[in-house]
Amino acid sequence: MEKIRVGISQCLLGENVRYDGQHKQDPYITGVLGQWFEFVPVCPEVECGMGVPRKRIQLEGRVEAPRMVTIETRNDLTTLMQAWCSRRMPELEGEALCGFIFKRKSPSCGVERVKVYSAENEAPENKGTGLFAAAFMHHFPELPVAEEDWLHDPGLRENFIERVLALKRWRELIADGSGASGLVKFHAHYKYLLMAHSVPLYRELGRITADLKNRPIEQIQADYYERLMKALALRTTVKKQVNVLQHMAGYFKKQLNADEKRELHEVIERYHEGHVPLIVPIAILNHYVEKYDERYLKNQYYLNPHPMELHLRNHLD
Repeated sequence: MEKIRVGISQCLLGENVRYDGQHKQDPYITGVLGQWFEFVPVCPEVECGMGVPRKRIQLEGRVEAPRMVTIETRNDLTTLMQAWCSRRMPELEGEALCGFIFKRKSPSCGVERVKVYSAENEAPENKGTGLFAAAFMHHFPELPVAEEDWLHDPGLRENFIERVLALKRWRELIADGSGASGLVKFHAHYKYLLMAHSVPLYRELGRITADLKNRPIEQIQADYYERLMKALALRTTVKKQVNVLQHMAGYFKKQLNADEKRELHEVIERYHEGHVPLIVPIAILNHYVEKYDERYLKNQYYLNPHPMELHLRNHLD
């Protein structure tokens, strides 16, 4: 698979760009995801001119609009960072990123729970967002983002990678110029993966594709993409997954004998009860898809949404 371009806080790659001249290399990111992602490193503090090493900084003031201030010397660097962000966002548009991995708790890169100090001797609020992360998410509202620790949570990791891959496939769809027919095929291939996230949004996306004759394709595509990323951002649940598994099992009601049907439904139930990971019923369904050449299911991203080597469905929910 062609590597996917993903932005990343530069220190997570093992580069010595932190305020103390050190790094925060994440072995999972560099060792595992690095096989599939082409990383575009960004260090806001270095790139805006703060240097290495540099004075420690923190966020101060209101959580909604914090200031970036050096702790010891009390220099206000907010304007410097904001001006750099304004210049950097158009450059990042040209990188064709499919996502971004941020350094948690960083005054520049933290997505959530960044400390914001309101006054001396008062406990900080852990409700802030780093200035660069906030600017990035405002400029690219549908782009998948994660902090590095999210990638060590099986559910959050799968959700992020699933959205990154969906965005890559979406851009390939737009680039091939297939228009209305391509969108219909894309929606059909994503049916069960979307249902695992949100049946109502899957149906809403179906209504959008049904309106292809009444609106310009560019408008249809924009609406579809916005709701696609909204749907995939929702967490799956065991209940939703079981619903999808049972739907797919229904495709084989004429081919399977009584013992095979019982085995399949027992495995789905064991997953429902938390005794086996999702990959177990998925593997059995994939076996029957190949054995009976079930062509509609062969094209379902739900059965193969990401590289098997990432082992994203091997955990117990």
